[in-house]
Amino acid sequence: MKITGPYGPGPAAPGRPARTTTGGFAVSQGSGAGSAAPAQAASTTSGLSDVSALMALQGVESPTERRRRAVRRGGGLLDRLDELKLALLAGESGEASLERLSRSLREERPEDPDPALTGLLDQIDLRAAVELAKAEVRRNAA
Repeated sequence: MKITGPYGPGPAAPGRPARTTTGGFAVSQGSGAGSAAPAQAASTTSGLSDVSALMALQGVESPTERRRRAVRRGGGLLDRLDELKLALLAGESGEASLERLSRSLREERPEDPDPALTGLLDQIDLRAAVELAKAEVRRNAA
C-alpha cells in the first residue's frame, strides 16, 4: 500500500490502480507501480521544494517587522515592570511578576538601525535587569 501526500498526482488515469482519498491523503488500491512511480517521485520532489521555498520566505523579515517586534518586546517589558510595581505596592512578594519579567528579558531582541529606539530599548532592558538584581538581593537577605 502506498500513501502519498495531499499534493500527489491527480485522479486515477486509465491503466493505473484506483485510488481512494481519505483526510487529504491518497491511498493506492493496487499492487502495480507501473509508470506512476516516476510521476509520484517528481511531484514529491516539487512538493518538498515548495515547502523549502515557503520556509525560506518565512525566515526573511522586513525592517518594519523587526522594528515592530522590538517595540512589542519593549512594551511587554514595561508591562511586566508595571505588574511588579503593583505587586510590591500591594505588599506581595511579586515572585510571579519577577518570573514573567525574567522570561521577557531573556527573549531575543531584534536589532533596529534607529539609534533613538535602540537607546530607549537599552534603558528598558537595564531597568528590568536592575529590578531582577534588587529582587535577588532581597531573596539573599531573607
